[in-house]
Amino acid sequence: MSETVLPELPQELWRAGKLELAHGVRQFLQVMRVASAGLGQYLAEVESRGVKDLFGYGSTVSWFADVAGLSWGEARPTVNQAIALNPTRALDGTEVPALAPATGALAAEGMIGAERIAQILEILGRIPPDTSVEDRESAEKILADLARGAGPRQVADAEQRIMGWLDPDGNEPKDPEPKQPRREVTLERRKDGFWKLNGLLDDETGARTAAALEAYAKPRPVDEFGQVDPRSKAERQGDAWAELLDLAIACPDQPGTSGYRTLVHVTIGLDELKSGIGKACLDFVGTMTAREARMAACDCLMLPVVLNAAGEPLDVGRLRRFVTPGQRRALNIRDRGCAFPGVRHEARLTSVEVRDLHHCYVAA
Repeated sequence: MSETVLPELPQELWRAGKLELAHGVRQFLQVMRVASAGLGQYLAEVESRGVKDLFGYGSTVSWFADVAGLSWGEARPTVNQAIALNPTRALDGTEVPALAPATGALAAEGMIGAERIAQILEILGRIPPDTSVEDRESAEKILADLARGAGPRQVADAEQRIMGWLDPDGNEPKDPEPKQPRREVTLERRKDGFWKLNGLLDDETGARTAAALEAYAKPRPVDEFGQVDPRSKAERQGDAWAELLDLAIACPDQPGTSGYRTLVHVTIGLDELKSGIGKACLDFVGTMTAREARMAACDCLMLPVVLNAAGEPLDVGRLRRFVTPGQRRALNIRDRGCAFPGVRHEARLTSVEVRDLHHCYVAA
């Protein structure tokens, strides 16, 4: 190994011109690369003689990490690169050729740095194992000659051409596994009584949801008083979600309900129910006004339970419908929609179009 002389620094570096600065950078860069290659040759010789016999360490990596003040993970790439670029000897004294001798010779000249060396070694590791020694050596020489003046992009492009030459058929194609649908929905009740709905839908389910919401979230037409729909898009989509939920709950094939609507517990005192003033307990976790409780009971299956002041049941009724299917059809034909003031839902989309009949029933 030839001796490398360090370049001299000018006494006042700030006076150096641009050509002198560039020349100094190139000189020190070459010195660093030559020194790194020389270090690799020493490490390869230590590996050949056996670090256990020389210094009592279990591996060359452990010894070098201790000498250089590095961690084991920091020392390992340097030692592995040194062994790959330089020939070593086995325990019986036979020579073990270097994996990349042409790259090692180029590194000894200071013409290639650690980055390109690592890139070339990675490419050589991807060459098919059944490649002949002659073809492997030819590929390594092509990469080394190219790395002398090329950058990482050019070396990567050369890898594709080399792989096409060594393995023209390429790897056997594998059918991609179908992507599993991913659907997540969380529902959380807030302290103010509202419910927060969050979700993550796969592409197909998201498209179906968007189409359904778009169909039911259209703005209401201008009424006879010239008023346009004041709801925002988010509010219209929220109302559309409520309509879709009503349709799903009313489905006779809904699991777990035997064709009946989903059960919701509404507890209200007798006086509040009669007057419509006061509060009702909703599913034991929330509250609603007495008026809202009466409105919600217009088209449902109700099981009335009368409680006394101490909360003891005085009378338990039985499930029955307030409105028969025939009465519903008659009201649909008569009202052509919901009869409640301010509600413009079509008859087939609403479950409250018989409120006026329920009010008459209560009054009776």
